[in-house]
Amino acid sequence: MNIFRDKQVKGFGIFLIFFVFLFFLSGIGLADIQSKIGMNLFLSHNNAVVTSLLEQGVSDDVIAKAITNTAVSAKGTDFLSKIGVTEHTAIRFLPFVSEFQRFSGFSMLLLWGLMSIILLYGVYRFLWIREQLYLQAADVIDHFIEGDFSCHMPQMHEGTIYRLFALTEQLSMILQSKNESGHKTKEFLKNTISDISHQLKTPLAALTMYYEIISDEPDNLETVKEYSNKAGMSLKRMEQLIQSMLKITRLDAGSIIFIKNRCRISELVSLAASELTTRAASEGKEIIVDKSSEETIICDRQWTSEALGNIVKNALDHTGIGGRIRISWKRNPAMIRIFISDNGDGIAAEDLPHIFKRFYRSKKSLDTQGAGLGLSLAKSIVEGQDGMISVQSDQQEGTIFTVSFLTDM
Repeated sequence: MNIFRDKQVKGFGIFLIFFVFLFFLSGIGLADIQSKIGMNLFLSHNNAVVTSLLEQGVSDDVIAKAITNTAVSAKGTDFLSKIGVTEHTAIRFLPFVSEFQRFSGFSMLLLWGLMSIILLYGVYRFLWIREQLYLQAADVIDHFIEGDFSCHMPQMHEGTIYRLFALTEQLSMILQSKNESGHKTKEFLKNTISDISHQLKTPLAALTMYYEIISDEPDNLETVKEYSNKAGMSLKRMEQLIQSMLKITRLDAGSIIFIKNRCRISELVSLAASELTTRAASEGKEIIVDKSSEETIICDRQWTSEALGNIVKNALDHTGIGGRIRISWKRNPAMIRIFISDNGDGIAAEDLPHIFKRFYRSKKSLDTQGAGLGLSLAKSIVEGQDGMISVQSDQQEGTIFTVSFLTDM
């Protein structure tokens, strides 16, 4: 039975079996003692009768016959009635019976007292141990209620009560996880709002200034045109910033579900670079795609191409006129790697650990385009699909970004 898997209940059950066995043995012992006492009293009574008859000169044969006789008759009953010995006679008037009654009563009372003490001690001991267990569990639950999950429920043995404690422990872990998740969510929202508000200050301040300049010189068409273009650029930057932050926020919150299909890398690269080739040409730069091999990966086509596009855009931002951005890929038994390299100025060693952080801009790139969200977004997209992104760079020798996905076995 499952109830006896509990060590304490099993111990209490063994105690009860032992108690019943002890009670049975005590009853047998008491019955044997009473039999012996009854025999001694019977012999004492016969001795007293024989002694009285001998003193009165009754012959031995008559006494022996009287002592060993087992037959009863009405005459005998009438005679006993005459001398006051009947079933209604008070026991105190029958010395031997009275003595046997006193001994039996005392023996039974003593046995009942001893067995009651043993039983009560066993029950008290079991209930006391159980009470301590409940108090310990209640103390741990109080800590859980106060938000302290460092304590643990007692789970030393098997049994229903310990299974209940284990489930309570699991419930506390779930509550702790939700509590931490809620705290992280609040911190995440707080930091996100802080980041957005901080990043929007500059373009908003610029828009305010452009508006004031245009308002002050409404008739100066050149000024209106110049600052209208600048206002349009600031609005475009704000739009890009807000869109990127929304995407990163959705990715971090896990609200985006990637729809994975088998995609050709060449198509992903073509989709990623299609909107950037015009910009590259206008800036005197070149995007080179190595199509020497055709490979496929399992990924979300739209999101993955956006991640690759952000890396290419970052490379364009950090290469000068005549710069080349090369995209290639290679497959090995375990992984498929996509390489995006450039021949720009490279990244300083102290900046490498931080380039995937939001809004991070190195001191040498403060005057370049972008808001510092592209690489962070690319990392979130790639890692959200169980991929990896890494970077290698040496100053004045260019940079290589590597996007890796496991091959489907």
